[in-house]
Amino acid sequence: MTELLPLFLNVAGRPVVLVGGGRVAAAKLRQLLAAGARVTVVAPAMSDEIVGAPFQAAGTGDPERVALRHRAFAPADLDGAWLVIAAATPEVNRAVAAAAEERRLFVNAVDDPANATAYLSGVVRRDGVTIAISTSGHAPALTSLLREGLDALLPRDLPTWIERARAQRVVWRRDAVPMEQRKPRLLTALNAIYGSTDEGGTSVPWLHAPEDSWL
Repeated sequence: MTELLPLFLNVAGRPVVLVGGGRVAAAKLRQLLAAGARVTVVAPAMSDEIVGAPFQAAGTGDPERVALRHRAFAPADLDGAWLVIAAATPEVNRAVAAAAEERRLFVNAVDDPANATAYLSGVVRRDGVTIAISTSGHAPALTSLLREGLDALLPRDLPTWIERARAQRVVWRRDAVPMEQRKPRLLTALNAIYGSTDEGGTSVPWLHAPEDSWL
């Protein structure tokens, strides 16, 4: 299995092409719009949710965020795109992948790893933290289970962790704290949120990682 490069993309305001008009395509459209992308949907037939998307975008004051092309895919549809999502039949996905390859574009082919060069992973988003999980498109059900498990492990007071980490970073940069000393200091700061670790105090045991995990 080819090793993947984990990467988070900023697609806000950038054109993305979504090929397909069914339920899966509608779910991908929601993800893309949530990330701020400007999406062109290409498909001969589209679900009611996709058809209604431009009207919802107009209600936000940005009617150009969604454009619909009610027809079959053509390679020229990818001109000017930053990213391509193929959520159609295998035959159409192959055509999309070929056109994307010619244009040096990454394409996410939904549940079709043979025609994909990018994979939209299972994602946990909470309070400014984003965790992405991928099985390279080969085991999406496992990806979903891992996502749910990681979501359950995250602390309920995650905003407090974010605030503490931001404050610590200001101190580290001011005092020129070496990189290898920063994570142990953050660990100490996070444990301090929960009080003393002495008998009768409270702590989060799984915050106490092995020393070599910081190397």
